[in-house]
Amino acid sequence: MNEGNNRVNIKVGLNVGVVLKHDQRSGKITRGIVKRILTNSSHHPHGIKVELENGQVGRVKEIHFGKTIRNSRN
Repeated sequence: MNEGNNRVNIKVGLNVGVVLKHDQRSGKITRGIVKRILTNSSHHPHGIKVELENGQVGRVKEIHFGKTIRNSRN
């Protein structure tokens, strides 16, 4: 699934896992709540860029629905 690559799947207030710019090499996931969607296009191959409520910016790799995690790398 590539849910994090499509803007239509990302909403403000959604619990997501992102890769921050400085973590791109390691692929470390940072969890947070979407404050703002920064990517204007409907699709991005590396994930939609968002700003989290804590001010961090990264590309969505996972969308968390309750206890279920949907990973966009699959």
